[in-house]
Formats: sequence, structure tokens, C-alpha cells
Amino acid sequence: MADLNCDMGESFGLYHMGNDAALMPYIDQANVACGFHASDPNHMRKTVELAVTHDVRIGAHVSLPDLPGFGRREMKIDEEEMLNIVLYQIGALNAFCKQAGTTLAHIKPHGALYGMAARQDHIARAIAAASRLYDLPVMGLAGTLHETIYQAEGAGFIAEFFADLDYDDTGKLIITRAHDAVDPAVAAERVHRAVADGTMETVGGQSLPVRAETICIHSDTPNSEDIAKAASAALAQLKAA
Repeated sequence: MADLNCDMGESFGLYHMGNDAALMPYIDQANVACGFHASDPNHMRKTVELAVTHDVRIGAHVSLPDLPGFGRREMKIDEEEMLNIVLYQIGALNAFCKQAGTTLAHIKPHGALYGMAARQDHIARAIAAASRLYDLPVMGLAGTLHETIYQAEGAGFIAEFFADLDYDDTGKLIITRAHDAVDPAVAAERVHRAVADGTMETVGGQSLPVRAETICIHSDTPNSEDIAKAASAALAQLKAA
């Protein structure tokens, strides 16, 4: 049965992003920002410790080096540099996990990097190389280079579905610079449909197949706590059925 993950730990210095304390009780996995698109050492440590308190598994939410653009702008980066960027971030978060007496559970690319890895072989290979080094599975979209290259390169793969984002009529995830509020009932229906029926509805009203081993929500969505409650309840109902 699918579980619930959340991109979080994205506050930076005095700037607050998302209500991680309110979200943590509803999720199973926390994708913690590693400093390249958001967060800083103090917030990384705080988010890791909060996850440990709630028995939530921790993943490295790695990004392009784009703090001003929140990691949602594409860059031209070769494979070796991409690998170094990813390893640097995982290593930093891994240190805070060790300090808190826990271990990393997965890797989750963020924003533009997530989209690039779905389409660009060398970016996906770099992430797969980092996955092999740390022996951590990578979250991604089934039916894209996430799945084919990660698996071909010997990396573990976790098929992910987004409850608070839209998909276009080709099945491509629509990644926006800022996230708008989402009706919690709509998010819950998306979760139920993806997990129970293996389908999703696109922005054009088409029904496409989808594989959902984990469901993602975002802490920076304005009503993220309500979405988390609705998505968690939908998964609980499916598990009880």
C-alpha cells in the first residue's frame, strides 16, 4: 500500500516556509531540503530531529544550486558536476541524521532537477550513481527515465504520484514556480483513484494509467496541512478496506 511523503524543511534563515510541525504527524516520509534550493544547517537539523520525534523516515531532497529560484529553474550541468552536487547535499543531510541517531531512507530530486532527470539521460545517471553509493532508492515518475535509467544503473526506484500538482494530457507533471491552494477533497480523490484504480485525471480531463507506491504533497502549498489530513485519511481508508 502506498504511503505519504512531503517535501519540507524549506525555511531559510529568518524566512519561514511551510508548517512542518503541523504536517509531520500525517506523513510517513519527509523529503528534507539540503540547502541548495532552500533550508540551511539549522533548519536541516531541526527538521531531522522533528522527523525522528514522529518516527517519520527521512529522505534527501536534492536540488540544483538555485536558492533564489527555489530550485525550479533548469540549468545546463554535465554529469560529473551533477553527481558532485547531489553527493554534496546527501552528505550534509546524512551528517545530521547521524547526529540524531537515524539514517537516510531515500533520495528525492526537487523541482527542475526532478523534471530534468525524467528527460535527460546524463542527469538521471548522475542521480543513480549517488543512489548506488549510499544504497538508497530514488523517488520518481514511473514510465520516465526515472524508472528506466535508475533501474538500469542499479538504483532502487519508488514510483511517486503527486496529490497536489496537475499532470498534462501526455502524463507529464506540471512543475510551477509557486504552488496554489488545492481543494483537500480533490487531493483525497486523486489519492484514492491513483492507489485503488491506478489512474489519474489530466488537466484536459483525460484518464491515464499511473503507478503510485508513494504519494507526495508539498509543505509550501498554502493549505498543505488540510491536504495532508485529507490524503492521510484517504490512504487510511484504502488500507482498512
